Amino acid sequence: MPRLPISDATLALLAAFAADLLVALLILALGWMAAGWVQQLLRRALVRVSRLDTTLRLMLASVARYAVLAFTVLAALSQLGIQTASLLALVGAAGLAIGLALQGALANIAAGLMILLLRPFQVGDSIKATPVAGRIEEIGLFTVELTTEDGVYLSVPNSAVWNRSVRNLSRLPTRQLSLAVRVHYQDDLERALEVLHGLLDDPRVLPSPPPEVQVTDLGETTVEVTLRGWTKVADHPALLSDLRRRAKAALAATGFALPAAPPSA
Repeated sequence: MPRLPISDATLALLAAFAADLLVALLILALGWMAAGWVQQLLRRALVRVSRLDTTLRLMLASVARYAVLAFTVLAALSQLGIQTASLLALVGAAGLAIGLALQGALANIAAGLMILLLRPFQVGDSIKATPVAGRIEEIGLFTVELTTEDGVYLSVPNSAVWNRSVRNLSRLPTRQLSLAVRVHYQDDLERALEVLHGLLDDPRVLPSPPPEVQVTDLGETTVEVTLRGWTKVADHPALLSDLRRRAKAALAATGFALPAAPPSA
């Protein structure tokens, strides 16, 4: 078959397109390298910010990388003569549709970002956010992973934790313990106060604020006496358990008749 002649105009167009294509490929290559460089630089810079969680550092660095890649692709398409305005409109419409379809996932991402930024808790803290309770193992963009007191793995959506009042049991170094004990009206109240106050003479009870024993309630047949003191967070569970046991034994040994527990509702 005879070859069709190629006009000079066609050759010029092909040469111009080849040049634009080479420039676009060069832009993509340079943008790809620049994106990796920005990601690594941002990671190293954010390590110096002690209040930023590791997950948030990695996420911010990844967002910066993809932002550079997005501008690189737009620049390459523009070099090839493609109108990016219509393309951006199409991407925006697709993003809106995807966002509406993934409202729950996006809410979890937003909650995860707020948790990482405001840090109401961090990995290793023990929290209570009814009905969620346990020790934080990992904070991700979608879920918070915990281990419950009985050793069960628990994965909770970020929004389920963020939308509740959270009690962080590990945030502060010390915690107040409170133990209520009831004695009969006919018993010697002053003697009971003395015996119970002696229980607070424990090295795990901090001297400041000073521990105290107070009458906190007058029931129909008994007087409620409450022991209060401050201790380190790590000592709180064991100390409270010991005080319960020792209060019962000390009152019984002193001759106090312990009232029966009230019937459960």
